Amino acid sequence: MRQTVLLLLTIALTLAIGDVAEAKRPNVLIIYGDDQGSIDMGCFGVKDLKTPNMDRLAAQGLKLTQMYSAAPVCSASRVGLLTGRYPARAGQPGNGDLKTEEVTIAEAFRQSGYATGHVGKWHLGRTETINPAGQGFDRWFGHLEGCIDNFSHFFYWSGPNRHDLWDNGTEVHRPGEYFPQLMVDRCKQFIDRQSGDGADEKPWMLYWAFNAPHYPYQGTPEWLQHYSDLPTPRREYCAFVSTMDQYIGKVLDHLDERGLADNTIVIYQPDHGHSTETRAFGGGGDAGPYRGAKFSLFEGGIRVPSVVRFPGRLPAGETRDQFITSCDWFPTVAQWCGVELPKAGLDGVSMVEVLTENAPAPREQFYWQMGGGRAPQWAVRRGNWKLIGNPRDTTPPQTEQVRGGQLKEKLFLVDLNHDPGEQQNLAGEHSDLVIELMKLREQIISDF
Repeated sequence: MRQTVLLLLTIALTLAIGDVAEAKRPNVLIIYGDDQGSIDMGCFGVKDLKTPNMDRLAAQGLKLTQMYSAAPVCSASRVGLLTGRYPARAGQPGNGDLKTEEVTIAEAFRQSGYATGHVGKWHLGRTETINPAGQGFDRWFGHLEGCIDNFSHFFYWSGPNRHDLWDNGTEVHRPGEYFPQLMVDRCKQFIDRQSGDGADEKPWMLYWAFNAPHYPYQGTPEWLQHYSDLPTPRREYCAFVSTMDQYIGKVLDHLDERGLADNTIVIYQPDHGHSTETRAFGGGGDAGPYRGAKFSLFEGGIRVPSVVRFPGRLPAGETRDQFITSCDWFPTVAQWCGVELPKAGLDGVSMVEVLTENAPAPREQFYWQMGGGRAPQWAVRRGNWKLIGNPRDTTPPQTEQVRGGQLKEKLFLVDLNHDPGEQQNLAGEHSDLVIELMKLREQIISDF
């Protein structure tokens, strides 16, 4: 009789522990790359670049073949990711500050009981109200401007040169220490702080904004040697991408070692397409069949490689071809984690059913805007039709028809189903559709 009672108690305790484990909310790790070509990931078919850890996420989760950034420039893209709103609606269609009144994913998750952390590049403002702490992150470490030297940690873009490395609002000096390793150390520290047995243990959301392969291209000597047969600037670019991938792998390994991988959503995508700026040696990235690069609303500027892993909830090794944007991550992970969305309307929509069940995408349209003023570059997509206003093509080399990247045509219409490379302008043949899409754009921006 005593053995029977003990057996029943053991079964009950096991079931109770199972219920608790089942109810445990997942952690979230969003890894955001910087200036990466549309196909520059091994699992996307590129032959001269090794990304075993990004490929590992795809093999253990999903590869997203039609993922779009919210903007082709750094700050605006981050605004779209963090707020789930069109960057222009959130008040920042270019490079600049994130408005204090915007509700970020960090603020929503913190309100719901999550610990929130930011590591890496910010590029959304320097003051206390708009730095990471002012936008919902409990702890943060990294640089506030658009880029730094990875050894001196100086921002050198415009004079006077200034040091730009911060730890929870305090400037810190770590000269000679490699920034990717500093980021890995801080990611591990944040994860361990929230995942131990102490009072700080709670679910966590970590936004790791990796500053690679954004210039300066500073990959490790080992990867530079590995790619020694490639021409410049592909050699330097690939070395920095593979270096980033290697350091991402260190954090993924840490999740495995801590037994956290099965209850952690891991997302990887870059902020937009690769750079063709002078500081990037004029290029290095590969947009594959797509036209354009960073600063352009052609596909090469906004279509990016992306993978997501969530063991037990997402299948492994599958592909999703639906139209998804970076604005969709906020409502998607919020649904998975039981986090209430902000009252202000989001332009992103939850893609949970798309990712879990391969369901059709719940929306067909999106709006992009690059810069402000009277004649910004803009694009609107509905279904497979995409209309670009004041189009700019940053694909090198420049031609007589494309000087300074600016096209002579003011409107460029393309059917992405038949012309994903956006070579043929159909605006003249489908004037009625141009009018419809222009009206759609006016409708979207009327309440900005």
